[in-house]
Amino acid sequence: METQPVVVITGATNGLGRLAALDLARGGAQLGLVARSPQKADALRREIEQAAPGTPVDVFRADLSLLADVARVGRQIDAHYPRIDVLINNAGVHAFSQRVTSEGFAEMTAVNYLAPWLLTDILRDKITASTPARIVTVASQSSGHTGELNVRQDLVDTADYTRRESSTVYGRTKLMDIMFTQELGRQLAGTGVAVTCCAPGFNVTGLGRDLPLAGALEKILTVLHVGDPRHGCRDHRAARDRPRLRRQHGRLLRRQDRRAPGVPGGRPGRDDPACSVGRHGRTPPRHPAPQRRVRCGSGS
Repeated sequence: METQPVVVITGATNGLGRLAALDLARGGAQLGLVARSPQKADALRREIEQAAPGTPVDVFRADLSLLADVARVGRQIDAHYPRIDVLINNAGVHAFSQRVTSEGFAEMTAVNYLAPWLLTDILRDKITASTPARIVTVASQSSGHTGELNVRQDLVDTADYTRRESSTVYGRTKLMDIMFTQELGRQLAGTGVAVTCCAPGFNVTGLGRDLPLAGALEKILTVLHVGDPRHGCRDHRAARDRPRLRRQHGRLLRRQDRRAPGVPGGRPGRDDPACSVGRHGRTPPRHPAPQRRVRCGSGS
């Protein structure tokens, strides 16, 4: 009897994560949802039950801006599942002004880079033992507009920035995700774990909800079908499902109609009309080591 694949996904209560969770449920997956809000998680659970009755859904509550909470929930997930077939690091935040966590990190750095780094590191052995398996991290096309990158400095930088400068800071966290994916792919080559990241382009997902009039703007864009997150969800699906990517390691999956700077062109349309595959062209600097074991956070 074929067992249901276990998929753990962060940031599943909004935007692309929510659509991916519903898509996975319809496809027969068992879901592990990492969420901060129990109310949103309960609402998603009800929505999943309507879309795919009987889908097993486990909710793990965590604040991904706090590494202690990430470590706790990672250990909880590791103990709960005998196997994990797919990990999707989807959660992200774009803060338009600096917010520093109680642990002393910039919130965007903590949520967008350090949290997926740490969660993946904790679940790495379980995923490797569950092959064939996949690790997917959601990056951004903003990674191509970061200016100069100094990883040692940027990881601990908590200086204030303007709303305009926030896009550069956000892009740097996502570029570090790409670097992390490349190095993790190199380390896991030959293990049966496919490691990819995707840059799903502009989507109306609530990521910019801190902006003034964000709610009204979201309604207008939705009516105009601009930034429809269903298009970005196709990139999610391709990264976790596309057979050819089982043999790819450290790849960046991007929207075909938005050429990411520094990414050599793939062969558009060969596998999916919305996506192509290319290796990010930058040579990433070496990551400084967080206090835990250094396995999937060091770049090359």
